[in-house]
Amino acid sequence: MNLNQVTIATENTRQLVSFYKKLGLKLIVDALPRYARLECPDGEATLSISFTDDILLRNNTTLYFENQELDAVVKTLQNKGITFNQLPKNESWLWREAKLQDPDGNNIILFKAGENRKNPPWRI
Repeated sequence: MNLNQVTIATENTRQLVSFYKKLGLKLIVDALPRYARLECPDGEATLSISFTDDILLRNNTTLYFENQELDAVVKTLQNKGITFNQLPKNESWLWREAKLQDPDGNNIILFKAGENRKNPPWRI
């Protein structure tokens, strides 16, 4: 089994598409203002953005994007005007993480984990 996509529900489809394109994702389906789909620059996963006016379906998502050049990516995004809540930091679970939010308040964690992503020392 392989994860295909994650869908974010929002009232602000155009704003979120613009934001995720700035992060480096590529728009592959444009059915705005109701729906859009973007692909990650690495791997096969995609991100869907779907319109909803149901507040219970919004702002409850955390997305993790892995990049082996985390610090350089953060610098590049800062130069594009992206603001981070936490700059790259080594965490106790052996990942290096930077944290930010999209315009809807969904949490985004850019990280570098390497082998520890799926095989941490405490794996059972």
